[in-house]
Amino acid sequence: MSNESIQIALFWYSDAICLMDRNRKVKALRCRECNAEYEPALRYVCDECLGPLEVEYDLDSIDVSKDTFMHREKSYWRYLELLPIEDVKNIVSLDAGYTPLHRADNLADALGIKHLYIKNDSMNPTFSFKDRPAGVAVSKAKEIGLRAIGCASTGNLASATAAHASKARMPCYIFAPYSIEYAKIAQALSYGAEFIAIDGTYDDANRLATQMIEHMSIGIVNVNMRPYYVEGSKTLAYEVLEQLSWRVPDHLIIPVASGAMLNAICRGLEEMYSLGLIDSIDRVRVTAAQGYGCAPIVDAFKNNRDEIMPVEYPNTIAKSLAIGDPGDGIYALRRLRQFNGYAEDPTDDEIVDAILMLARHEGIFTEPAGGVVIATLKRLIDDGKIDRDEHIVCYITGNGLKAIDAIEERIERPRIVRPMVEDVLSIVSKSL
Repeated sequence: MSNESIQIALFWYSDAICLMDRNRKVKALRCRECNAEYEPALRYVCDECLGPLEVEYDLDSIDVSKDTFMHREKSYWRYLELLPIEDVKNIVSLDAGYTPLHRADNLADALGIKHLYIKNDSMNPTFSFKDRPAGVAVSKAKEIGLRAIGCASTGNLASATAAHASKARMPCYIFAPYSIEYAKIAQALSYGAEFIAIDGTYDDANRLATQMIEHMSIGIVNVNMRPYYVEGSKTLAYEVLEQLSWRVPDHLIIPVASGAMLNAICRGLEEMYSLGLIDSIDRVRVTAAQGYGCAPIVDAFKNNRDEIMPVEYPNTIAKSLAIGDPGDGIYALRRLRQFNGYAEDPTDDEIVDAILMLARHEGIFTEPAGGVVIATLKRLIDDGKIDRDEHIVCYITGNGLKAIDAIEERIERPRIVRPMVEDVLSIVSKSL
């Protein structure tokens, strides 16, 4: 944190610490399937039914209002009461979060709608939304007393985990397919992480990372620390509500890989409603966006199935979404039905078109995951599933500089000219 941020934080952290001393805000880890409860510790699977665990808060003891967050630091740690860190001394912060909610009037005009917002999480410190869950997980690892951290990744989580591990002075181990964008590999390596490039898919990398926790004392943020890790992503809901002056949007369009972020955003909406900060969540729709070639959640939704059929060999330019066997897929599927949403799987060509559309209308350069979201928005409009007057939020979760190969064939190479006025005029005059 900057000195200014620390000064602001100390003011409100003192109140938060007093609250925590009186009553721990995390009540338990609760099984999503059978509701069995466990002490908050390093565990992630229910002993009774092997279901996944999630953090349960004592919401009755959390006293917040809309004004509570107003003067706090501009990061996702402004919502500390609703994050699973008990002692603020354990926070590992890169000042991530509170990213812009960009009013996209140019793109809205082009698409024939009135109210479009881009939640631009590509402006986080490591240029993706993964700074949110990674920061919470590394902070919790520090609180638990772990000596090393790691993750299985399709790219963005590798960089986010490595950066926060560097800040925490913890060794970091990355398990990821060797075929992910090299910019993401280089970024993780720059922070000093041990990058273990797997000759296989993300699911192979995830399986190996899971096996490693049996052999060494390490916190794999999206495996044995998953109950805490996923909590960081729900701040994407909190921020949008606060930035819209606590108006609930009509429609959220969210890129989906494991399904954890979509589920977390929905949970964030529910928590704000339970705390009385918003009046209702009944009208909001939540839509999932995956790339064609790796869309197991979309496929299940469109075919009205209750189970997710894994994709063995993902084939999409949206590599950051290419998880063939999504860990939270079934829960994302349930959320789509709960929030009366849709699911779409645009093709590679649609994704590239959408990347360029967003860049040329709004000046925001996204990686293919963001292109999937904008392409999904366009499909919904074309199919008459979105009304012109709806207030729509699209989540853009990663920076285009991480995946420039996705658009290389669609953009012109710069024309080389002599340093002469007449040469330049021959180019410029064509566009005037």
